[in-house]
Amino acid sequence: MQFPSKLIEDAVHAFATLPGIGKKTALRLVLHLLQNETANTKQLADAILKMRMEIKFCQTCHNVSDADICSICSNGYRDKSVVCVVENFRDIIAIENTRHFNGLYHVLEGLISPMDGIGPEQLNIQSLASRVQTGEIQEIIMALNPTIDGDTTIFYLSKMLSKYEVKITSIARGIAFGGELEYVDEITLARSIQSRLPYENYLSK
Repeated sequence: MQFPSKLIEDAVHAFATLPGIGKKTALRLVLHLLQNETANTKQLADAILKMRMEIKFCQTCHNVSDADICSICSNGYRDKSVVCVVENFRDIIAIENTRHFNGLYHVLEGLISPMDGIGPEQLNIQSLASRVQTGEIQEIIMALNPTIDGDTTIFYLSKMLSKYEVKITSIARGIAFGGELEYVDEITLARSIQSRLPYENYLSK
């Protein structure tokens, strides 16, 4: 692809590094910004830079946050006795959009994957154990993607938490094996949360 300007070429290459954005789409975005008001383009650039530089991760659940403690953990109306364990913050967005869960979350920031060299020590697992040790949590909902890595992680967590007096459940398998939570429709995801079962039920199958 030939460009009349090195500046446009650099901008196109920058946009094309984003997931799902090819060079043609990147070029359309760049041309749109070029034809837009300078103030609007600056506002967009400032918002992106501010987000990247100032975003934080909740010290309790590891969700993305504007403050040290996220808006979910600091919400006094949430049920603090139930914690939903997810792989990443995108899964929190998916579950929150169902409006069928009023507990707290815990973001692992990944899954145990021996093939990829990812072990328990590389995930936010110890902080989950520390939260359970307080005795305030009565139920842990495993809301991890129904994949081999997801099941491996659930198995590890259930064994680790078995010494505590906490109920461990898993979202119902209305979600196809190999699927990802962020792409599941809200109704199916909501029903999976509402129809969660004790994790032991899956081990016996």
